[in-house]
Amino acid sequence: MPYAKPIEYADASPAVRAVFDDIMAVRKVDSVNNFWKTLANDPATLRRTWESIQQIMATGALDPLTKELIYIAVSVTNGCEYCIASHTAAAVKKGMTPEMFGEMMAVTGMANETNRLVTGYRVELDEAFR
Repeated sequence: MPYAKPIEYADASPAVRAVFDDIMAVRKVDSVNNFWKTLANDPATLRRTWESIQQIMATGALDPLTKELIYIAVSVTNGCEYCIASHTAAAVKKGMTPEMFGEMMAVTGMANETNRLVTGYRVELDEAFR
């Protein structure tokens, strides 16, 4: 059961509606998803998170598709079903193919496996990596 109920546009404060309007305009959609509706319970967190995600996910040294793939990998590692679904949909819109998804999952799975082996064995860091 959710901790907080999503706030619908009709019930939102003017400050929340302004963020919702910006999300819809930037994403070219006619509604916001439950993540944003739930964050609307704390308007300051809603605005800060929206501003941060726009900055972080924008084109930079990494292209937006690569950023979505990283987001999916971290979400898989953290077990966030909502984020996996949301960012997989975003990655598909940005051109992710089934082959790209498969490779990303293989790398994610391998990294998680080897990370746990290193942690369990308490492998000492090589001097060359320092």
